[in-house]
Amino acid sequence: MATTQSRRKFLAASSCLAAGLIITPGLAHSAGTVSSNPDDLYLIGPKDGFTPNIGTMLSMMTMMRAWVIRQVKDLTVEQLDFQIDDKSNSIGAMCLHLAATEKYYQLNTFDNMAWGSWDQSIKDEWDVPMGLGEAAREQIKGHEASYYVDKMEAVRKDTIEKFKQLDDAWLMKSEPFFPLSPGVQGETNNYAKWFHVCEHESNHNGQIKFIKSRFPE
Repeated sequence: MATTQSRRKFLAASSCLAAGLIITPGLAHSAGTVSSNPDDLYLIGPKDGFTPNIGTMLSMMTMMRAWVIRQVKDLTVEQLDFQIDDKSNSIGAMCLHLAATEKYYQLNTFDNMAWGSWDQSIKDEWDVPMGLGEAAREQIKGHEASYYVDKMEAVRKDTIEKFKQLDDAWLMKSEPFFPLSPGVQGETNNYAKWFHVCEHESNHNGQIKFIKSRFPE
């Protein structure tokens, strides 16, 4: 019964947002939540300390990140650097790419920065892993698994801290996007952008699995 009531509260909160009502952070935190205990990885839904939809988005991101780390944490340097051919990306490069993607979406959504308008120092650190390709194949190599995991988790820590300060009204905030068809202006919102961060990680997790299946025996 408690689980059913929690789901109803979450749906009611989401319906209020859809109707254009703003839920204050204090009220939103009182909605039914799933535990923040790491043992509850497979529970998707609102989380303590976050507004309902932000908590739900974070729970999906947390599950996806755990799957990626599980795939890479025990790999050797040679395995992390392995490339199927001269056009492929290594697992290590893809892990750093995931951190770069999240970093750039932080700047875009948290700081309202136009894509690519950040400081050169940030570009110097993240543009190569963001772009992958030849530059990444040449530069991203020779690191232990802990190096990549630490990079991904450091960026995720910043995301979590910022999510705590934001609310579902921010998540639902929309803006013009590229035209979906001739004469039709598309829109996107912060929810879609952060969903992309999550599904993007899922995409590369599949690539990581494929590369592992091609390791030399």
